[in-house]
Amino acid sequence: MSVTSAAPAPSHLHDHAFEWALVDVETSGLVPRRDRVLSVAVVTLGPDGGQTGEFSTLLDPGCDPGPVHVHGLTRERLRGAPPFEQVAERIGALLEGRVLVAHNAQFDYDFLAHEFARAGLRLPVARRLCTLALNRRVDPPTDDLRLGTLAAHYGVPQVRAHDALDDTRVLAGVLRASLREAARLDVPLPLVACPPRQDPQFAPKPPKKPCAFRNPGRLTAGGPLVQGMKIAVTGETRTPRADLLLRGAAAGLNMMTSVSRHTSALVTNDPSTGSAKARRALAEGVPVIDEAAFLELLEDVRAGTSYEGPDAGSVTGAASTSPAPAVPAARVPETAEAVDAEPAPASPAVPTEAVGAVPSTGAPKPGRRTGRPRGPLTGRRVLVLGGTHPEAVAARTRVVELGGAAAINLSAGVTDVVVLDGGHADRRLARITALRLPVHDAAWLVAPVVTAAPQADGRRTAAHVLPRGGVVDLPLQNGRGPAHRWTVTASWAQQTRCEIDVVAFVLDEDEQVAFDEDFVFYGAPENPGGTVRLLSDGPTEQTVSVDLVTLPPSARKVVVAAAVDGSPAFGDVGALHIVSGPGAGAAALVQATLDAATTERTMLLAEIYRRGESWRLRAVGQGYDHGLGALARSYGVDIAD
Repeated sequence: MSVTSAAPAPSHLHDHAFEWALVDVETSGLVPRRDRVLSVAVVTLGPDGGQTGEFSTLLDPGCDPGPVHVHGLTRERLRGAPPFEQVAERIGALLEGRVLVAHNAQFDYDFLAHEFARAGLRLPVARRLCTLALNRRVDPPTDDLRLGTLAAHYGVPQVRAHDALDDTRVLAGVLRASLREAARLDVPLPLVACPPRQDPQFAPKPPKKPCAFRNPGRLTAGGPLVQGMKIAVTGETRTPRADLLLRGAAAGLNMMTSVSRHTSALVTNDPSTGSAKARRALAEGVPVIDEAAFLELLEDVRAGTSYEGPDAGSVTGAASTSPAPAVPAARVPETAEAVDAEPAPASPAVPTEAVGAVPSTGAPKPGRRTGRPRGPLTGRRVLVLGGTHPEAVAARTRVVELGGAAAINLSAGVTDVVVLDGGHADRRLARITALRLPVHDAAWLVAPVVTAAPQADGRRTAAHVLPRGGVVDLPLQNGRGPAHRWTVTASWAQQTRCEIDVVAFVLDEDEQVAFDEDFVFYGAPENPGGTVRLLSDGPTEQTVSVDLVTLPPSARKVVVAAAVDGSPAFGDVGALHIVSGPGAGAAALVQATLDAATTERTMLLAEIYRRGESWRLRAVGQGYDHGLGALARSYGVDIAD
């Protein structure tokens, strides 16, 4: 179905009776804590969808306007515009008591939050709605989910892209049409609570510089320090701790905040201190030296091997060489299969990987690929209702074996529904019947007979379906561009008993974080360099965005994981669906549905890792019974007990 009405009737919005404040900002860069807003537009809508107000202005950012070729806002155009603090109260009055709406809403929200804080004011927003996230749920038959593409699909005229006021007017039309589709499909809105969490100082944090040298191993008795050695410090020191860390880093050492089996040496004046670092060093057999010895060795640190040296391109990365983090044994679902296997990674145990093909998008084709898995369900998306957890897992696995994609939520992209025992009690079945979707029993999956997909006309090519353990090479465009900002989006069925937290770890060749800030989670949604970011898109969806170009050479892998916040396990949550593509609004190139077993509370979802000079993505689907804290510690994050 294609929704083409240019001006949806306001009465269609009665199911979502909110006051709305639609926002668009143009900015001098992409980092809210550093960059500034250049222009802002706000359009307010009433519960019936009718426009109730409008405001827009250029702003004097007090800094370089940044990428003029994108937004067209030169210094000359901005000269004489008011600074943000002069219009903050007027903007706040339009936002007060309304749901903030934007396309990629966390971006606009974060920039406004920082600008309001700089002005000494509170951002009066309690909830926000992202039209990008909403349309990922609706799943319209479009090539991508960019605002201009959705505007064309929904019949909303667009005059000037990257003009804040015109973009906001276009957004109003897209919102109205998207809400109508959400109501038709009975899709819950991905509203996000916005508790204040701004840094009151907003002092830009300079990126911590990762060590430029590979780890040469442990310090030997009587031997020298070598650049790249991982050194930790614990206990009281005569030299201020900060000075020790700075001197070590300046000498080319990798000064760590925790101890692991990869640590080269622990510096302490009291080995019997009983600290967590000292206990771990003893357990792992890590060499221990005192402060005086460390300072003496710092006088003659030997040259190490640079990540950017002549042999750097031949390094296959942690995905193929590094030992596993010390975590409890994991449960491997019996349904896992291997396709076109290559050596499995030595990170937490996963099945042998499968290499698949990514559909052509104009970017270079993957260097290593197999034919796209095909079968009677190729191009179809099948939603499974009911059944016990093992029965539902087996049904979704069978869908993938037959060439289809397994859905976990109802959307416009669902072509078929399989109802297992107990599935007739699912509240979605009434809506499925009203939509006239084909409904089948479990026997249909033995030898499915299908007709043409009801929405095949004009639908984009479906994202390639990866099995658990499946791998693809990431196609990248030449030069710097949006394709280098890769996203992994995880979604799940609506929960009432728990919340799901998506996190990311930036790891080196030893499967360890270079510093604690390379652990990205809700409380710290980006690492210091801004290369990895967490985007909260709603109660059932979160996205990790990775800039593959600006990741330092020492970063060999980014692990995306999920954890249950509460007593339930992933067996209670059910399947998680991941999609991945080159940018937030771009079409997804790959997808996978991951089913944990019954008791896991953390789950590795995906890995983006270096393979020679290229990058790969693996759908992992590996669960663990322990909590997020134990997983973080296994990757070297210093978390107090």
